[in-house]
Amino acid sequence: MKISGLHYRTIWPTASGSVRVIDQSRLPFAFATIDLETLDDAAGAIRSMVVRGAPLIGATAAYGMALALRSDPSDASLDEAARTLKATRPTAHNLAWALARMRAALATVAPADRLEAAFGEAASICDADVEQCRAIGIHGAEIIRRSAAAAGRTLNILTHCNAGWLACVDWGTALAPIYRAHDEGIEVHVWVDETRPRNQGASLTAFELAAHGVPHTVIADNLGGHLMQRGRVDMVIVGSDRTTAAGDVCNKVGTYLKALAAHDNAVPFYAALPVSTIDWSIERGGDIPIEERSPMELTHITGRTASGNIETVRVVPESSRALNLAFDVTPAKLVTALITERGVCAATRSGLRSLYPDRGLSA
Repeated sequence: MKISGLHYRTIWPTASGSVRVIDQSRLPFAFATIDLETLDDAAGAIRSMVVRGAPLIGATAAYGMALALRSDPSDASLDEAARTLKATRPTAHNLAWALARMRAALATVAPADRLEAAFGEAASICDADVEQCRAIGIHGAEIIRRSAAAAGRTLNILTHCNAGWLACVDWGTALAPIYRAHDEGIEVHVWVDETRPRNQGASLTAFELAAHGVPHTVIADNLGGHLMQRGRVDMVIVGSDRTTAAGDVCNKVGTYLKALAAHDNAVPFYAALPVSTIDWSIERGGDIPIEERSPMELTHITGRTASGNIETVRVVPESSRALNLAFDVTPAKLVTALITERGVCAATRSGLRSLYPDRGLSA
């Protein structure tokens, strides 16, 4: 995707051997990049959400393992890098998937050759993610195209959190069909949930859509149900941080409430995701580990003041406690369909197996 007319991926290696990423913590007020030089740099970027979004977390972890091998290509270094990176974000399945793929690719490589092999495998993971997201866009755009033709007017799509190109290497998951439809001339308008805490919808999704020229409106998280009742939402498309083998979808907290409202108002609810997000080892969404993050993400908010300064302020009483669980699970029964790089399927085990007869073990 493009920023100020220039094409960017969210992560790429530099000639010096470091890995460059877009610093998402500074968006939407400043577009800046950071160079990752070490394993600790990569782990810190994931943990602090300089990079975030399940596919990008996986890609960063892959490069993090490569960075670890710059100073020590031994088996012990490989094991330690995997442990360090896996502990950064427990919910996103792409993280464990990428680490497993890196370890498998490097297991039979001699230590002297591992650095080059690791950077090559990480690059392959990134290239595959771009292609998968592009394909998700093609399959999802067909749904939008049919719906727009039936409606005969601008199609209103609601999304929650950020599942665009900033959450991936390029294109995105939930936003890829929207970008594709917009680029084909289909008239779409996006309702952008602010997505508290951290406001990833208001800060990141709105930033992306504005940069690409897609009409959109930022709304309070709790407005979605009202808009659905008034017939002002034609479909919901969200991303996923982990999807079970039976089709339960784990995503940014608040997604479940959107799915309930969509179900009550007969609004189609789709989740868009690549194969790396599917956890074939888990059947029930209740078995997905849910990350608990710092209460400060809830008790404080950051923005730009009238003077132009970026400031963080507290918005709750000093004596109040806060609970910040980052994700919730939408049961498969509330999901109209899953949009993947291989096509669209029912949110069921048989639906997923129809697209992945290999159980997703091969990308």
